[in-house]
Amino acid sequence: MFFLLCTTACAFSATSPSTSAPRQERAHRLRLSADEINPGAVAGTNLRILEYPHPLLRAPNADVTEFDDELKQLTKEMFDIMYASRGVGLAAPQLGINKRLMVFNPEGDPKKWLSELVLCNPEIEEYSTSTALEEEGCLSFPGFTADVMRSQNIQVKWQGLNGKVKRKKLRGWEARIFQHEYDHLDGTLYVDRLGEGERSRVKCHLDDLIRSYEKESLAGPAAL
Repeated sequence: MFFLLCTTACAFSATSPSTSAPRQERAHRLRLSADEINPGAVAGTNLRILEYPHPLLRAPNADVTEFDDELKQLTKEMFDIMYASRGVGLAAPQLGINKRLMVFNPEGDPKKWLSELVLCNPEIEEYSTSTALEEEGCLSFPGFTADVMRSQNIQVKWQGLNGKVKRKKLRGWEARIFQHEYDHLDGTLYVDRLGEGERSRVKCHLDDLIRSYEKESLAGPAAL
């Protein structure tokens, strides 16, 4: 799940330390992250966001092979959870569904549904050599954000709900969302991409999440 700190949507942050954004604007974006929470139960679905270090976040993900009404219903529920989280992107493994499936809406607004994308079996065909260091957050890692280096532009391919192959070049904000969610499909989490300094900075948060998961595991499957 990708946090957006710079608008009313919150699922992935795109505040770049290397940009010329005013310091007060950057501080405002960081304050918004305090409001980002796992929505828990969402009306109309039994799916829940999994938090680190749940093993399904690292499990292999199978290709989508059936393009049917069941898939349409699943993606509808994914969007519902994404919007309930004030998110702009969500990958199926974050819900315990180990399929190569993700959804996103760069607007983060359910009223702007024309911007919604359902991506089955996505691939990145080309990365730009230009990169940018920007701040990201993830609902599977609540409570903190970190700076991640990613390509600024990518050429991508995916299948839509009807199985038809599509291609598109994504730039900037959309490219970053795609890369963040795509990583989930490979079992890669955004903290895996942190530099040594950032990794050290967030270690205490990761340790807290591990302790919380272990405590819930002892309480039984219903607690997870």
